[in-house]
Amino acid sequence: MEPKTMASFDDEHRHSSFSAKICRICSDEVKDGENGQTFVACHVCAFPVCKPCYEYERSNGNKCCPQCNTPYKRHKGSPRIAGDEEEQEHNGPFDSDDELNTKNRKDASSIHQNFAYGSENGDYNSKQQWRPNTRAFSSTGSVLGKEFEAERDGATDAEWKERVDKWKARQEKRGLLVKGEQTKDQDSQSDEEEYLDADARQPLWRKVPISSSKISPYRIVIVLRLVILVFFFRFRILTPAKDAYPLWLISVICEIWFALSWILDQFPKWFPINRETYLDRLSMRFERDGEKNKLAPVDVFVSTVDPLKEPPIITANTILSILAVDYPVSKVSCYVSDDGASMLLFDTLSETSEFARRWVPFCKKYNVEPRAPEFYFSEKIDYLKDKVQTTFVKDRRAMKREYEEFKVRINSLVAKAQKKPEEGWVMQDGTPWPGNNTRDHPGMIQVYLGKEGAYDIDGNELPRLVYVSREKRPGYAHHKKAGAMNAMVRVSAVLTNAPFMLNLDCDHYINNSRAIRESMCFLMDPQLGKKLCYVQFPQRFDGIDRNDRYANRNIVFFDINMRGLDGIQGPVYVGTGCVFNRPALYGYEPPVSEKRKKMTCDCWPSWLSCCCGGGSRRKPKSDSKKKSGIKSLLSGLRRKKNKDSATKMSYSRKRSTEAIFDLEDIEEGLEGYDEHDKSSLMSQKNFEKRFGMSPVFIASTLMEKGGLPEATNTSSLIKEAIHVISCGYEEKTEWGKEIGWIYGSVTEDILTGFKMHCRGWKSVYCMPTRPAFKGSAPINLSDRLHQVLRWALGSVEIFFSRHCPLWYAWGGKLKILERLAYINTIVYPFTSIPLLAYCTIPAVCLLTGKFIIPTINNFASIWFLALFISIIATAILELRWSEVSITDLWRNEQFWVIGGVSAHLFAVFQGLLKVLFGVDTNFTVTSKGASDEADEFGDLYLFKWTTLLIPPTTLIILNMVGVVAGVSDAINNGYGSWGPLFGKLFFAFWVIVHLYPFLKGLMGRQNRTPTIVVLWSILLASIFSLVWVRIDPFLAKQTGPLLKQCGVDC
Repeated sequence: MEPKTMASFDDEHRHSSFSAKICRICSDEVKDGENGQTFVACHVCAFPVCKPCYEYERSNGNKCCPQCNTPYKRHKGSPRIAGDEEEQEHNGPFDSDDELNTKNRKDASSIHQNFAYGSENGDYNSKQQWRPNTRAFSSTGSVLGKEFEAERDGATDAEWKERVDKWKARQEKRGLLVKGEQTKDQDSQSDEEEYLDADARQPLWRKVPISSSKISPYRIVIVLRLVILVFFFRFRILTPAKDAYPLWLISVICEIWFALSWILDQFPKWFPINRETYLDRLSMRFERDGEKNKLAPVDVFVSTVDPLKEPPIITANTILSILAVDYPVSKVSCYVSDDGASMLLFDTLSETSEFARRWVPFCKKYNVEPRAPEFYFSEKIDYLKDKVQTTFVKDRRAMKREYEEFKVRINSLVAKAQKKPEEGWVMQDGTPWPGNNTRDHPGMIQVYLGKEGAYDIDGNELPRLVYVSREKRPGYAHHKKAGAMNAMVRVSAVLTNAPFMLNLDCDHYINNSRAIRESMCFLMDPQLGKKLCYVQFPQRFDGIDRNDRYANRNIVFFDINMRGLDGIQGPVYVGTGCVFNRPALYGYEPPVSEKRKKMTCDCWPSWLSCCCGGGSRRKPKSDSKKKSGIKSLLSGLRRKKNKDSATKMSYSRKRSTEAIFDLEDIEEGLEGYDEHDKSSLMSQKNFEKRFGMSPVFIASTLMEKGGLPEATNTSSLIKEAIHVISCGYEEKTEWGKEIGWIYGSVTEDILTGFKMHCRGWKSVYCMPTRPAFKGSAPINLSDRLHQVLRWALGSVEIFFSRHCPLWYAWGGKLKILERLAYINTIVYPFTSIPLLAYCTIPAVCLLTGKFIIPTINNFASIWFLALFISIIATAILELRWSEVSITDLWRNEQFWVIGGVSAHLFAVFQGLLKVLFGVDTNFTVTSKGASDEADEFGDLYLFKWTTLLIPPTTLIILNMVGVVAGVSDAINNGYGSWGPLFGKLFFAFWVIVHLYPFLKGLMGRQNRTPTIVVLWSILLASIFSLVWVRIDPFLAKQTGPLLKQCGVDC
């Protein structure tokens, strides 16, 4: 037998021991009866359903098993419903859960013998998909079972009485039998508990489809536009402009490319949806009073590179918003990656952890939003609204003063870091800073706060804060941000191993303190959660000018394209604001729904059942053999235990070559896994080849619900964490290839999400009413173009890699519309070439007097008119269902042209040079100064020269010169030439209007004179000058015939 794959191995071990006793409707445990046997709702397929869900399904549901659609039969003790067969009542209040006769025992044993239902991952597939939107409740009262009376004869009076008393005690405890009359208060309290229990079983989220009155006309117009395009191109190809054949050919090629780009962008938006979450139900289900909090732990990752370019105060605000999040503090850990090994960031975290001891209790006491102090205190709103505590004003003023002092301390650290001492940085204890050489330093880890750290001023525990700086040595490929993220994945797996991970940029703070809860409504859903690789939130930004001149908010992408992808297989990963499912990053495949096996009659011989297509039944594995497979695997992964105690500031001065940890205690935390064939277990060599030489990390990948084994040594964990961030750890492993963030592009986010979707994972787009996260975006023209250049360059790199969606993973689990969306994300930079040519054609036509379209008749003009109408109708209907403003759509169209003829064009050539010749070209930005730095949006008018500005500037000059030349030519040639001129002027003005924001940024503030005035002044002045020259009012007009001088031989 061939060894099974890693994914199948993990699925078998993680699901085999849990799926049989978990209710597939509410995810609660299916409790055993007094006789030790599990409650079985359906005696046909034994689909796992708990008793409350079974009773609710019989009373208010469809009365059928969700697996095999067989009508439920009444169990003893369940209330009667219409349709039940009349049964004779007998004395003796007994329940089928308490006592079973001989016949029932035989049937139940037969059922449990065949209880190996469905797939080992606990999933199912049926024609009638179960919809988890029913309400469950606890029914009261009991019905006598007539089969139990037979056991009365075989028992003595004392035994019988004892059994009756035990049954009554259990019923009283359950609330199904009362000792007398209940008061009205007791009745109301019982009803309230039943209501809360029923509400907790409701779905945690629901899908809200777009109204058919909005989406149906939208789809119809898309189809009509596609048909019109066919006829339009038929006309364009069959009627060439013979006097301008090269211009006609170029224009047709460009238009065909634009049509293909439109198809790639349009059809993934065919199924847009919205989603709603129910946070109150999440709390009622996982945070019940008197019970242990069952919310899943979350590890939060924050990545930084250079604190001088990424202000430490902004990073500190992001960390403070994480520490103050509305989530159980013991289940939140924040990891900050310092990829520049900066002592400035290290000292900033020390100051931040101290300020958090005051800031976090203030936020939770008064429930303030947002919980990033810089943005909370700068909000221009009535901060007293909805505040009723009399101490709020006093505490707020004190906290604002504390924050201002905190800012001054951070500013002093920044000022000190501007000039590095010759001997290098020195820590407070006199030890040289290990990261003085940013390209050659050991790995460093420092743990702040947490259970073993400092508490807040009220004596409460704070979330753990961990500083991480991975090891860097010359000669190793470190893979920039993707490598840093993978290092944090391994460190977090060793130290906390939360099943979910939130990824944030250092400038993206948590704007909604309940954002993590929003994601848990999807990830902890019993049906959808196990198939989700991540939950993506939209990006929202602060500090952008009101008009959003350069489309920094990117509203069209986040509010239209991403909602369309959510209706297919899920949104793409955009690099930040995303909560990951840890197994998905480990390269595992999601649980696969298997078809229900055909049922066969037990009366036929087994060989006949097999011949007829019946599936073979496997008996459950013996519990005595549990853990042996995992133990035998981990026994080969042990390492010699290092007894040295870890220092407070732990770092390795030499590159670690072997793991330092003892796995004797870890095996105790791996209970619940069944033993399978030895061939299904991966060997130690295969584990290490996939995950690296760390037995602790390998053990963490096998734990379904995350967490650390009991009795683990913290100091040993720190040493193991140092080992997993060594620069040579990823050598000869699958990190960056199949595991974690994928290497090979500067836009590692697209590659990472693409690989997950190819494996069959789904993602979800969550758009809460209050934005979950907010960040900063460059509002300066040059900075914005360089940001777009980086994104486009990453797409070009993916296009020339083996992961290109055009040919990667065909025949896999990626849906076709999802693939079209990924293809669009990697081919859009190449649109810059036809776009540049198309924007040049109007100027050439005006200067040469030729046109790309020949003279057409009235019938042919219909296709032009229909195409323009369909384009406008598509935009209007898209705005109607998405509720995006027309201003945002227009800004997006403008910057599509601006970025297409500048950043995208340079990205294509830079990508070609890098792929074909290995030449890495960098574009530097030089500041030229700002006119008013005190202005809130002073950076908007800051002019920074860069080579990216050359192509659009050239296009504007060409088209403006073309307009002047075309108008002057029409004036010289008379009124007959104005007709053909209008078509050329239309295309030229189309280019100028789209490039207008670029021209506005290019001209700067211009002493606050509106740029449109300057533009039209130049244009009109040129036209009137030519008209003046044509009229010549100061020259006398000749009234006779025009006489010409004859030649000599006249």
